[in-house]
Amino acid sequence: MIRLRLLSRPGCGLCERMRERVDALLDERPREWEVVDVDSDPDLAGRFGETIPVLFVNGRLFAKVRLPPAARLRLRRAAARPDARS
Repeated sequence: MIRLRLLSRPGCGLCERMRERVDALLDERPREWEVVDVDSDPDLAGRFGETIPVLFVNGRLFAKVRLPPAARLRLRRAAARPDARS
């Protein structure tokens, strides 16, 4: 199981696209999504402000704003391993 946490805000098109891309990359692999409104937590809002979406994979910061090709490859590799750790 791969754990995904997406810092987002309502109506964020980039956030929706990042989630769609991650879902497409992971195909049918098991995953658990947590989507967090960055504005719901003052600490998160202060740390990330307008730098959203922010993706965490298995508790580690994975990508900000866009999912670059290297990150896509790392995500596929992480999901392919039995323990799904990145």
